[in-house]
Amino acid sequence: MALRQSMQKIVAADEWLCHQLPETFATIAHADISWTEKLWGSLFARDGSLQVDVGLGKYHNRNVMDCFAGISRGKEQLTVRASRQLDLEPDRIGVGPVDYEIIEPLRSARFVLKENHVLPIRFDLTVTGVLPPFLERKDAQREPHGFRIQSDLLRYHQASTVRGHVWIDGETIEVNDDEWFGFRDHSWGVRMDVGDPVPDVYKPQRLDQNFILTWSPMYLERPDGSRYEIHHYQQVVDDETTYFSGFVNESDGTQTALNAVRDELKYDPVNRRLRGGTMTFDAGWGETRTVEVEAISDTGFHLGCGLYFGFKGHRHGQWHGPQHIDGERYADVSDPQTAREVHQLRDCVVRVREGDATGYAIFESMVIGEHPRYGLTKESSFL
Repeated sequence: MALRQSMQKIVAADEWLCHQLPETFATIAHADISWTEKLWGSLFARDGSLQVDVGLGKYHNRNVMDCFAGISRGKEQLTVRASRQLDLEPDRIGVGPVDYEIIEPLRSARFVLKENHVLPIRFDLTVTGVLPPFLERKDAQREPHGFRIQSDLLRYHQASTVRGHVWIDGETIEVNDDEWFGFRDHSWGVRMDVGDPVPDVYKPQRLDQNFILTWSPMYLERPDGSRYEIHHYQQVVDDETTYFSGFVNESDGTQTALNAVRDELKYDPVNRRLRGGTMTFDAGWGETRTVEVEAISDTGFHLGCGLYFGFKGHRHGQWHGPQHIDGERYADVSDPQTAREVHQLRDCVVRVREGDATGYAIFESMVIGEHPRYGLTKESSFL
């Protein structure tokens, strides 16, 4: 009996002269089902009154593409999610009512949430970079026992102004570059927290320990109009840093590495929302850089509703059939019980200052377990 193998699939991207291995773009080099290519954006009014969050994930080895799109308005949050079978539309960068368009590579892109039957929200927003896109240090982490690579991920992000429109409950909100700001990112590789945990594999759970995660791109502008960014991403398990990426990013594309960070932050002891504080970075040779962080308002999109760390039994990359869409509306995500549903991790809209330079940032944080220096007890901890 002859052996018949599945043929490679040709997709539109194969027309471009950008192949890096003898495969078509329908196939990736890794067989790991955690492989993900992800787009994200967090776009906000500079006064903290309104925020739009959106993300799309492409899971080649799961034949799934999923997304979330939502609005944070003070303590209120509305989220639409969708999932689809990837190979039915392999060339579309979109899922259900959500689409993404590259207008000018590495400078401008468009996020769209179309009218849908789940919630009375939609948006059409174009982001334009005010700084070049910057790579972060590769997120390469092994599981605690040292054998399996659990993360092998590369990411870049870009600070941008925002223009377009948002529609909510029949109201039209005009968005312009002078009043809105935001950040978008693009990542690809083997990613943690994709799909259900494998039941027959030993896997220590970092989230059962004292765990801290902070990630923030901080855009700053000096009085003379010159612009730069300070970015960091840190994970800490039981007071030991397991991953750190930090850079001072200049407008000409130059990146200067930072070595570490020490924070003096304050969190709400009930729901662990960031209140503000300072971040002091080790710039090497005895030099430090200190950035003041201030939460502008209650606005801040909780990423649990985008399936980060799971949400009501659903997880990133899960198969939900050829087409799936759902969502929900919360009146007050600061409520302790609701906070435990939507999780700690949120895109907090903050104002930042370094000396006489001021600007805006998105600050993501999780503080799990007991942390006396923040006044947080083990009993009050939650994911």
